[in-house]
Amino acid sequence: MAITSALVLYAVFWFMTFLIVLPIRVQTQGDLGEIVPGTHAGAPEHHHLKKKAWITTGVAFVLWVIACIVILSGWISVRDFDWFNRMG
Repeated sequence: MAITSALVLYAVFWFMTFLIVLPIRVQTQGDLGEIVPGTHAGAPEHHHLKKKAWITTGVAFVLWVIACIVILSGWISVRDFDWFNRMG
């Protein structure tokens, strides 16, 4: 695996993890009962974005290390996904 593909793999893990972590523990204006006129009640009041970014970075790193170990060790290769025997 080249450096570029490793960085792209990490970015994919980071964004997928971030999209999963993003809605956790969000306090909306409707939950707090303080709705600002002209905004939606579901607009976040306290989103804890910095903490979620750090959690995302840690979880994505662990998943990335596991994926890199699997890819570099050869446990799973491209030929394992050759279901129609086109690779010879």
